[in-house]
Amino acid sequence: MPYTPPPELASLSLTEIAELVEAQKLPPVDQWDPQETGNSEMRIATDGTWYHQGEPIKRRAMVRAFSTILRQEADNSYALVTPYQKLSIEVEDAPFVAVEMENEGSGENRKLAFRLNTDHLVIADETHKLRFSSDHDNPRPYLHVRGGLEAVLARNVYYELAEMALADDLSPFGIWSHGAFFPIDRPE
Repeated sequence: MPYTPPPELASLSLTEIAELVEAQKLPPVDQWDPQETGNSEMRIATDGTWYHQGEPIKRRAMVRAFSTILRQEADNSYALVTPYQKLSIEVEDAPFVAVEMENEGSGENRKLAFRLNTDHLVIADETHKLRFSSDHDNPRPYLHVRGGLEAVLARNVYYELAEMALADDLSPFGIWSHGAFFPIDRPE
């Protein structure tokens, strides 16, 4: 069956996005404990580009397929996991990039949904938290995707989110989504 990317988020209601999120079926990689291990010779760059043996993987369907079997290990390393094999993969920052955001409401009634560079959809809520790291020269916003895996928000998505937070002007400074509050260090 050929891969068809989801429609642009702007054309969907948050209810439709929630239905798509619910329909996403992922392999139970957290339940698999394969004995065969190795190195995938793959790397996910900071910008979300996937590489194999130093060359970018150009087929989006391949990246999407690999992303469904990605797992973060107890030692914070990453692996591609099947029932029979576990192959290490290097991740420079976060394995995903949130490239698009849809917003509904404002203040405490706000609801946010994100599309990742793999076309997976994630709704920011108590389970899928937004966090803002100050470990870098510039603030880096992250969204929990699943099982310890995170997406860094693309710069344009972060700016859009920051503008919403500034417009809400909450104290403490931050943003709500689906009943969960995410504090943000106020820009100076």
